Amino acid sequence: MRLRRAARVILVGAPGVGKGTQSERLLTRFPQLSAISSGDLLRHNVKNRTPLGIKVERTMKTGGLVSDDLILRLITNELGRRGWLFGGRPKLMTLSSAAIGDGGGSLEGADSFESALEVDPLAGASLSPQASEDPAASFLLDGFPRTATQAERLDRIVPINWVVSLQTPFDVIMQRISSRWVHEPSGRVYNTTFHAPKVPGYDDVTGERLVQRADDNEDVYRARFQKFQETSEPLLEHYAKKGVLWEVKGMSSDEISPKLYQEFERRFL
Repeated sequence: MRLRRAARVILVGAPGVGKGTQSERLLTRFPQLSAISSGDLLRHNVKNRTPLGIKVERTMKTGGLVSDDLILRLITNELGRRGWLFGGRPKLMTLSSAAIGDGGGSLEGADSFESALEVDPLAGASLSPQASEDPAASFLLDGFPRTATQAERLDRIVPINWVVSLQTPFDVIMQRISSRWVHEPSGRVYNTTFHAPKVPGYDDVTGERLVQRADDNEDVYRARFQKFQETSEPLLEHYAKKGVLWEVKGMSSDEISPKLYQEFERRFL
């Protein structure tokens, strides 16, 4: 199935609604979609000691939050690196040490880079608000934006053209979370209601004990759910005004997926 235009997609949903599951299924069903994760970009830059990664690492080590400007810069560079933005200068400022000239990857160079970003997250690139419509430039963006303010700033870089609001009743999600067990060393997740381990309480592969996460309890989840509602409501309203919001309801991921596929195909195939 070949797309007829670029799909620039964001999934929005409460913790435990199955956003990760739906993302994986979309990426598998529509191979032209690429996954872009703000978290993965951060970890990649920290691991590779890029100027931006050095700055991010210092912020994280001191308990600070990575600024929207830095996240936007990561996304801008990634999209530019893939050739999915046009209208920019011939050479985008990259995340390599060469991007800061004589700084040679030094901390001072990273500080200069950060200072420029504080003024303008698009420093070093003059980009059109229009992104490539080549179907090959299709992506599913994860981890950003989470607020309406972030969405407004992202609009300056790339116009998202489909935002999916995944909706499952609170009680159903709560039951799903309370039934979740994890094999911590591998990250394998089980659920006693629909994906139970072969031997209750033990990992299928290693036979080691499973545990429940500390935040997989009702009080913690209610707080997370409330926080999500507070931030997501204006975010969804922002995209509704732009005419790109689509809501889908279901009691399970298996119920939601076929609806998701059908709507994606209607919009982009």
